Amino acid sequence: MATQQPELSSSSTTTTDPFVSISCLDFLLIELVPMAYRIAAELSAREEDWTRPIGALNTTTTTTGTSSRAQDTTSTTGGGGGGGGGDGGTAGSVAIVDDEETREAVFYRLEMLGYRVGLGITERFSRDKPRSTDALDTIKFLCKDIWLLVFRKQIDNLKTNHRGIYVLTDNAFKPLTRMSAERGQGDSMLARAQPVR
Repeated sequence: MATQQPELSSSSTTTTDPFVSISCLDFLLIELVPMAYRIAAELSAREEDWTRPIGALNTTTTTTGTSSRAQDTTSTTGGGGGGGGGDGGTAGSVAIVDDEETREAVFYRLEMLGYRVGLGITERFSRDKPRSTDALDTIKFLCKDIWLLVFRKQIDNLKTNHRGIYVLTDNAFKPLTRMSAERGQGDSMLARAQPVR
C-alpha cells in the first residue's frame, strides 16, 4: 500500500492542514532533557530560598542568585584538602544527594511530559471509539492506530509470552535510528533487547 505525498503548494497548506518538518521533533527531543534539568535547578533554588531561615537570608543576599551548578562546584572543591575539617565530607555527600534528587526530579518531569502527551494523543484519537475493556483491545489500539499515527508505519511484530506480557517489535524504530552508541556496542545492545525464548 503506497501512500502519496501531498504536493507542497501554498493553497494546500492551511491552518487546518499544516506541514511540519520531522527535524522539529528531533530538535524538541534533543532539548527536552536540558530543559528538564534547567527547570529542576530553578525549582530547587526557589525551594532553597523559601526554606532558608530569615536571618540566613539577610546575611547571604549576595550569594542567593547563584545557580545550583556553582553551588555544586563549591561543595565538591571544598572537601579536597588534607585536614580541611569535617565540613568538606558533608558538603560532598550533600552534593551527591542533591545530584541524585535532581536526577530523580528530571526523570519524573520527563515521564510526566511523556504521559501527558500520550494521554492527549490517546484521548484525541479514541474519542469516537468505544472504551476498551481488556488489555488486548488496548494493545490493538496502540499497534494499529497510535503507532501508525505517530510513526507512520505499522508495528513489525506483536507477541505475548506465557505470563501475558506483550512484546512489540519494531525493527526500524525511527527515534532510535539516530541514537549514538560506542563502536561495536550497537549489535550487542540489540541482541540484549531481543525477547528471551
